[in-house]
This record gives sequence, C-alpha cells and structure tokens, in this order.
Amino acid sequence: MDSTKSRRPIRHLHHQKRISEEVDDHRCLSPPLKASDALPLPLYLTNAVFFTLFFSVAYYLLHRWRDKIRNSTPLHVVTLSEIAAIVSLIASFIYLLGFFGIGFVQSLIARPSHDTWDLDDADRSYLIDGDHRLVTCSPAKVAPVNSPPPAKMSVPEPIVSPLASEEDEEIVKSVVNGTIPSYSLESKLGDCKRAAEIRREALQRMTGRSLEGLPVEGFDYESILGQCCEMPVGYVQIPVGIAGPLLLDGREYSVPMATTEGCLVASTNRGCKAIHLSGGADSVLLKDGMTRAPVVRFTSVRRAAELKFFLESPENFDSLSVVFNRSSGFAKLLNIQCTLAGRNLYMRFTCFTGDAMGMNMVSKGVQNVLEFLQSDFPDMDVLGISGNYCSDKKPAAVNWIEGRGKWVVCEAIIKEEVVKKVLKTSVAALVELNMVKNLAGSAVAGSLGGFNAHAANIVSAVFIATGQDPAQNVESSHCMTMMEAVNDGKDLHISVTMPSIEVGTVGGGTQLASQSACLNLLGVKGANKESPGANARQLATIVAGSVLAGELSLMSAIAAGQLVKSHLKYNRSSKDVSSFASS
Repeated sequence: MDSTKSRRPIRHLHHQKRISEEVDDHRCLSPPLKASDALPLPLYLTNAVFFTLFFSVAYYLLHRWRDKIRNSTPLHVVTLSEIAAIVSLIASFIYLLGFFGIGFVQSLIARPSHDTWDLDDADRSYLIDGDHRLVTCSPAKVAPVNSPPPAKMSVPEPIVSPLASEEDEEIVKSVVNGTIPSYSLESKLGDCKRAAEIRREALQRMTGRSLEGLPVEGFDYESILGQCCEMPVGYVQIPVGIAGPLLLDGREYSVPMATTEGCLVASTNRGCKAIHLSGGADSVLLKDGMTRAPVVRFTSVRRAAELKFFLESPENFDSLSVVFNRSSGFAKLLNIQCTLAGRNLYMRFTCFTGDAMGMNMVSKGVQNVLEFLQSDFPDMDVLGISGNYCSDKKPAAVNWIEGRGKWVVCEAIIKEEVVKKVLKTSVAALVELNMVKNLAGSAVAGSLGGFNAHAANIVSAVFIATGQDPAQNVESSHCMTMMEAVNDGKDLHISVTMPSIEVGTVGGGTQLASQSACLNLLGVKGANKESPGANARQLATIVAGSVLAGELSLMSAIAAGQLVKSHLKYNRSSKDVSSFASS
C-alpha cells in the first residue's frame, strides 16, 4: 500500500508533464493569430463586399451630384439615401485603406532580410540567418490534413571539433552568435590560415554538417587574400593529368589538364600522339585584344550619334589613346567600335593588355575615357561600365565575328597510316562525320560558336590547371573544326579556328602555387620581359593546339564506334552498367 501510494504522485507528475508538453506543442504548432480571423466572412469575400460597396456608392453619389448641378440644387441638401451612401463610402474607404496601407507598412517593417551580401558589422552573419537552431517552432512538425503523422526528424547535432586554444574557441562562439562577422576574421586575426580554420569550425557548428573530406591544411591562404576567394573554409582537389607531348610550332609541350572526367586526358593524349607522328601542328595568331563596352544614354538619338562619330573618327583616336593608356604601362588602345540602340550608345573598346588577361586593365582605361568625354558631352549619362556588348562570359555573336582576347587558328595534316593505326578509322569517315556533326548538326541546333565536338572540355581543363577564369570558357570555347581530305584524298587536314581565347599568365589565379607550376611546365610562367604579351599569346596557341588534339581523337572515336567503350573503360562503369542491364 505504501509503495503504491508513493508511486501515485510520481505518475501524477508525469501526467502533468505530458499534458504541459502537449500544450506547448499545440501552442507551437498553432498558427499565429491574424486580424482577419475576427471577420465574420472569409477574407476574400469581405474584400469583395467592400470593393463592390466602395465603387457602387461612389458611382451613385457622382450621378446624384451631377443631377443636382444640372437642376441647380444645393449640394449640401441631401436625402436619407445619400447620407447612407456617404457613410458607406467612408466606411469602405477606411476598410480598404487599413487593409492595404497597414499591410504594406508591415511588409516593409517586418520583412526578413535574405541578402547574403548584407555584410555590415552590426548585422548577423548571413550563415546564422539560416541556422535551424534559431527557429523556435519548426514547420517540419506540422502534419498535413488527413495524412499520417510524419516520423520524427532528427535535428543534426552541432559538430564540435577540438581547437588549438581557448581563444579560438571563444572566437568560434562569437562567429556562431553573430558577434564577429565571418568575413572579418582575416583582418581581425592577421592570420589567414587560422581564420579559415575558425570559419570552418563555426560553419560546421551552425549547419550541423561535417566538412570532413574538404582539406584545409597545405594551402597558402595568404595568396588568395583580396583577389581570388573570400571567406575560405578549405580547398577542392582536382586531379591534374598530362597530355602530350604536343608538337606545336616546332616545340614540344606537356599540357596539364585539371579534370574529373574520365577518358578526357587519355583521348587528348592520343590526339597529341597522332599529331606528333604526322610532323606536328602549326598555329597562327590573328588578333590580340581584350574588350570592354560601356553603355551611355543621351536625351536624343542625334546627340548619341554625335558621340559615336566622335569616337570612331581617326582624328580623335590619338587623344583618346593617350587618355586610355594611362591605366597601365602595358595598356594600348587598339580600336573603338560603337553601335546605337535608340538613344543608348554602346562603345566597344579593344585594348592590348600584355601578358595579363586584362579585364581590370581595360576597365580602368574605359573609365579614364568616360571621365575625359564628360567635359565635351556633359549630358552623357553613364549607365554602366559594361553594357554586354563586350561580351564577357556569355555566348555572343560579336565575339564569334570580331573576336575577343586571342584569335588563334591551328592546323595539322594527319597522315593516312596514322589515321588508320593510331586513330583506328579512315580519312573519308572523319571528313563525312565532321560535316554532318560539327557543321550541319551544329547549324540544325542553331549553335553559336559551337561548330566543334567538345572544345569546351579541353579549354576548361587547361584553364583550371593554369589559373584562368573558368567562366570565360563560355566564349573561349568558340571553335570551328574543319576536316578535309588532301594529298589525293590520302591524308587528313584538320584545323580549329578559335576567335576568342581569353588567357593570361599574370594576375588572378595564375599566381597560386599549383597553377604557377603548371604554367612553368609550359614555359609561359609570369610576364615576358623581352616581349610583353608573348607568354599569354603562346598559352593561347597551346590551348588551340590541345583543342585540335582533343577534336581529332574524339571524332575518331565516334567514327570508329569506340566512344562508349572508352568511357566504360576509363570511367570504370562497366560493373554498374552490367548490373543495371541485368536488373
């Protein structure tokens, strides 16, 4: 008896605790009360009633007052129906004003900020804004109507890793709670690697997700500060393979290719072998000039045309060149091409940029010219330093026709026996496939600069390995592949025409240790002091030569029916394909 009595209070306490938990859950799951809940009708019906009432009584009063004016009846003399209409008009106006006005003001005041670039010191870190721990009532607990209750979702536990010191632990906590902005760690600590480690740990704790597998050790974070990457938490490893030797213009190159696509390096390597056995490839550089195209607006088309004629006049080019070339010791203005769209003027400046890719250099020069023009054209409104007539990182016909960066044409004659023994196909088969695939097929697809098999594959791999801007692969991969039978139809003439290869050997990612090593392997590291721009031009020809090898090998694989077999071999996917076929 005593033991039973002693257990009753305990059960009673457990019962009360369970009830309180259910009440708390109910409160948490209940939607917040809104003003519309007090309306006798649904909100949309109430709105319809007051909208109809407002416009109907307004229409009625306007007609009544028009009749009074025609009959010379005083407006202040009103009937009972007019009084009711005036009251209804005022009531509906107050309702509509409150409904729209208050909602609009509240949306401005209570709207949460989701701008990840809002990095003021007084604000919380944008990583904290998405922290699941800040949500008091998780929407995941709300079960849909007439559906079985979902299984309990386990909230990821904060991942806590041991840190070097208690001071680092305090800094991590400050980043997590928003006291210290994540982006300011480098400037506050003065140690880029330590900042990356602390930011990484704070990110793991806030997201509850592990970054194990993303390396943080063994990287020079000082080298990327302020120009390559912001708020680093580690680095991604991409394997680098070597294709070659590529015999180009009488020199051999071992071409580094950073890629995760199986068969790509092997295929390019086979193309290099075929070119080498046939005596090598030759290249010609036709143009070298980076572009930037600002857009300005005038009050009239005539005024915009006046500036167009001024910029394109040979008499003014020398003075404009002096102003433009102040931006750098290597900058040299080559030409200005303008076009109108209404009263908007697009000015495409082309500039020699030495061994740099040159986007920043040409932008500074353009800014100098715009400031210079402002004195003679004070009514010129500069809308943007770039108006997309450049055109950067977008497929554009202007780059395909006019070129951007380096315009390179590369060719080779592949001997008949090499085509048969190394490439395992025939000259006639390659010529026909190139016509129906790269030329006619691309035309059917409406391709813009894509008259090739896979130029972007090689361009991207070489770009990543040598520290180029991977996004500029878009226009740099513009390529037309041509194949013809020569020497009485025995040998194959293959060429690639690439009008906009955008590369540099200084600046950006070229200074990083790994990328610098790849440039050094090619013999084009840094700036060429004897002939400015020579290293960047040589790198562009290497890119074109590598594309030539890649095009030759892939087209041969397709012609010989080897494409799928090669990918299964180098991607090691035969087991997966077999299991899929048997299922």
